[in-house]
Amino acid sequence: MNIFGNTNYDITGKRKIAMLFSSILIITAIVAIFIRGFNFGLDFTGGTVIVVHFDEAVELEDVRTQLSDANYGDAVVKNFGSSRDIEITLPPIEEFTETATESPDSPQTGTDEAKLSNVILDILQEYDASARISKADFVGSQVGDELVEKGSLALLYAIFGILIYVTIRFEWRFSLGAIAALVHDVIIVSGVFAIWQVEFDLTVLAALLAVIGYSLNDTIVVFDRIRENFLSGRKADTETIINTSINQTLARTVVTSLTTMLVLFALYFFGGDLINSFAFALIVGVMVGTYSSIFVASTATMALGVSREDLIPVAKEGGNLDHIP
Repeated sequence: MNIFGNTNYDITGKRKIAMLFSSILIITAIVAIFIRGFNFGLDFTGGTVIVVHFDEAVELEDVRTQLSDANYGDAVVKNFGSSRDIEITLPPIEEFTETATESPDSPQTGTDEAKLSNVILDILQEYDASARISKADFVGSQVGDELVEKGSLALLYAIFGILIYVTIRFEWRFSLGAIAALVHDVIIVSGVFAIWQVEFDLTVLAALLAVIGYSLNDTIVVFDRIRENFLSGRKADTETIINTSINQTLARTVVTSLTTMLVLFALYFFGGDLINSFAFALIVGVMVGTYSSIFVASTATMALGVSREDLIPVAKEGGNLDHIP
């Protein structure tokens, strides 16, 4: 049952308004990316993340003050799942100068990162003796730079592969329309992260790749219906056929997006800090992807001049006489 009934919205008729709206969003996103930049997480910048557990709830401001007094004022302190667990992020260190006094029985190892985590623990135990480290991770700055490079290449490879796939399955105008929608989605989602300075880590990069796949799936459904309507022999003009096709798939597009959003909101509110950025990226991506599959992909394809003739193989003149000697 189609809960939307037999819709007949003039979607293609609003394409100029949609293109203006998309242009404003893209320009805003690009300006934000260049001016504000991304709040890269540890995966990309390198550094040390230490998760400390306390027996009782602690005040983050007290912990920040304790670390600042010990010359670690650049540490980022936030709760990690509960008020009794905190996550401390420290920038990369080139040379580590130990600020705590070591005893002969100290468990510290010879590496700077291990020493750093133990020094931080010593500082926090002066504030609360129940403090203990539950996790400590270190990523070198060189590894972070490599991840940025490989992550960018992954996005480019995905878009290039989609370009080839859609060209083979449909027609080159459809492929460019699909790519326009995907680039539109990635830029806007990235811009949202730049504007609100949400932490950008590897999970967000994975979310961007997932957004590309989700948006493409919606776009392919619409393109399939456009092709069917083109080949069905209807004599309507291109704009009418594309508008009809979008309306015929509108219920499926919207219902799929709404059910996906229910899961993503559950992940965002109840999944914890570890997947918070991932869920946020997907929430924004699904909303933008749904919009682009309705207004951007098909509109871009129509602007490139696609027509029924482009999808019908050209009949070879006299081809039905080839069997005659």
